[in-house]
Parts: sequence; structure tokens; C-alpha cells
Amino acid sequence: METNSNTDKGHIERETLQLVLEEFTLEQKTNNQHIEALIAAVKNVENKIDLSKKEHKIEKNVSEQLDIMQVETILQKGFLDIKYMIGRQPKSILRKFQILLFPEQDAKLFYKIVFGRWFLWLAIMVAVSDLYKWGIHYNDNKKEIELRQIQNERIRRAWEYMYANNSEEIKKLMKKEYANSIESN
Repeated sequence: METNSNTDKGHIERETLQLVLEEFTLEQKTNNQHIEALIAAVKNVENKIDLSKKEHKIEKNVSEQLDIMQVETILQKGFLDIKYMIGRQPKSILRKFQILLFPEQDAKLFYKIVFGRWFLWLAIMVAVSDLYKWGIHYNDNKKEIELRQIQNERIRRAWEYMYANNSEEIKKLMKKEYANSIESN
């Protein structure tokens, strides 16, 4: 069963890689066509410049200089277009998965965030946890004290009731036992 899922995953990955590569090749072809068109345009402009220079040399009598600012702007625009197209070409994709204890760059900011924020939250969480534990402990102790007070109160009432409602002999016996219990504590 696992081999079928692994082969299915591998097949899907191959198909996606193939689609991505096909897209890249199509984009590369269009970029190459555009670059070839730009090169042809630049050559055409160069030929026109050469022809105009030859004509200008022939017309030595004319003292006007050829205005090449327009040609320069066209060439600059063409070169910018070429640079833009080269910049748009697909780059190789690198996938990196890292757990950084020591960052490659901007370590000061990284440690400022780690020690400033993470430890603050860690300290807050520990404080809240300890406060919760202390509250539970305090509440349990308080309940136990109340239960013992209730129990002691019942014993005291029973003792007083028995002392009040019995004969002198039993009262002496009760006083003796009370004295023995005080000595043993």
C-alpha cells in the first residue's frame, strides 16, 4: 500500500516538475525571440547611423552636425529593454529548510527578538503557571482547615453535651482524660 502511495507521489511530482519546466522553456523561447527582435532593431539602427554618416561625409559642404540625440535615446531604450528582459528570465528555485540557532545575517536583531520577546513570554508563562499552582494549593489548604475546624467544633460540642448531661463520676473521668490528652501533646 505504501509503495503505491510513494509511486503516486513520485508521479505527481514528476508531472508538476514537467509542467513547470515546460512553462520555463516557453517563457525562455519568448524571451529569446524578444531579444532577437531587439538585436535586429539595434542592427537596423546601426545601419541607419552608418548610412547617415556616409551621407554626411559626402555632404561635406553642409556645416550642420547630425543630431544623434534621438538615436542615443532609442539605443538607450533598447538597451534598457534588453536588461529588463534579461532580468525577467527565470531563476533557479532553491528551497531551504533551516532551524537557525546562530543566524547567518543580522544576528543582533535576531537575538534581540529572541531574548527580548521569547524570554519575556516564557517568564510570564512560568509566573502564571506558578501563580495557578499556588492558588490551587492555597484553596486546598483553606478547605482542609475549614473541614478540621468543623470536625473540632463537633467534637467540642459533643464533649460539652456529655459533660453537662452526665454524673459526677463521668465528669471526673472526662477531666482526667482531658488532662492526659494535654500532657501527651
